[in-house]
Amino acid sequence: MKMKLMGPAVLGVAAALVLTACGSGEPAADGQVTLKMVAADYGDGPTADNSGEKFWKGVVDEFQKANPKIKVEVQVINWNDIDKQVATMVQNGQMPDILQTGDYSGFVKDGLLYKADEVLSPNVLSDLLPKFAEAGKVEGTAYGIPFLSTARALFYNKDLFGKAGIAEPPKTWDELKAAAEKLKKAGIEQPFGLPLGNEEAQAESLLWFLGNGGGYKDASGNWAINSPQNIETFKYLKGMVDAGLTTPNPGTKNRKDVWADFAGGKIGMVNGGPMAIPIFEKGGLKNFGVAPIPGKTGVLTTTLGVQDWIMAFNANGHKEEIKKFFDFFYTGSAAQKISDTYKLLPVTTSGTEKLSSDEQLKPFLDALPNATFYPFTDPKWSDVNTQIKQTIGGALNDPETVLGAIQKTTTAG
Repeated sequence: MKMKLMGPAVLGVAAALVLTACGSGEPAADGQVTLKMVAADYGDGPTADNSGEKFWKGVVDEFQKANPKIKVEVQVINWNDIDKQVATMVQNGQMPDILQTGDYSGFVKDGLLYKADEVLSPNVLSDLLPKFAEAGKVEGTAYGIPFLSTARALFYNKDLFGKAGIAEPPKTWDELKAAAEKLKKAGIEQPFGLPLGNEEAQAESLLWFLGNGGGYKDASGNWAINSPQNIETFKYLKGMVDAGLTTPNPGTKNRKDVWADFAGGKIGMVNGGPMAIPIFEKGGLKNFGVAPIPGKTGVLTTTLGVQDWIMAFNANGHKEEIKKFFDFFYTGSAAQKISDTYKLLPVTTSGTEKLSSDEQLKPFLDALPNATFYPFTDPKWSDVNTQIKQTIGGALNDPETVLGAIQKTTTAG
């Protein structure tokens, strides 16, 4: 899923973090084993305070104190390059023991991965949030292990709400429109931030579809992008846009720009994930609230869940050592560290319970167990996703035609 959401994309070559002495991966004379791990960087680059290097150094140092016979070398690679570099490693037969990135499915068909139950203890497996664990399965067998997650909720500017005389966040579409009208009357030019540009139109659209009982697929698993519910959803959004209650030109507006405007106090409400919180705070916005996303008749009982993955390659035969590292990671303090560093969410029941007292994170944590995911295991999703990003903003003008054209992508080829 590639949740690289903190700051700008980091360019350049891989940043290698050698946390221990280099090794070949074979047991040393003293019985030590070296695990080689490749991980994506959720931070702002090698020199940043939130760099992946610093995060993993803390995790590995703690692990090695408890497991001196296992050394871990971590190579942190930015999101722009990780897929390409890992593909090269695999092609050259230089598989890591552990890979943490945005997708696992391509490695399963080639038989490169351990099954999840081979490298996780039963107590860890049972602690994984069921919906997230299920998404890691291929033909009923789990290979992808959920690493971290995020969900979506409604952010609202409390100062602007006070200025407009709005007592509480909206729960329905009618209430949302009424709140937007009050914000507009109070002089707020962008009552609701609506990013349907190329960056993440697939997320924003799905959130609105879910609020009307729709989605990219129906309950039977069939593509339903131009369903009556989805068409009605975009007709509602068209009405909001035509009334001047959203950001201007939302069909070409990207999330990063909308979030920046919200951080600058220019927008009253916007959908977003917990990873937006540091962006808002860095932009100077402190007095904001977080609430469930409004739906047509009430707040969403689900939300968009996005997760990244960690997986174990079987080429080097380090199953037991990998298992110790994974068990340490999932049962230790890493979940709290991830949240503190990146405002991303854990994927275990115990991890969510530890964070449940955080008022800003609570709406996201409450939504995680019933999250809805992109249909990323469907082979058509890649093409459909591209089409959504490029064209769905046009549905604000002609919902039937644009959604119908995207639906045709699901049967092409």
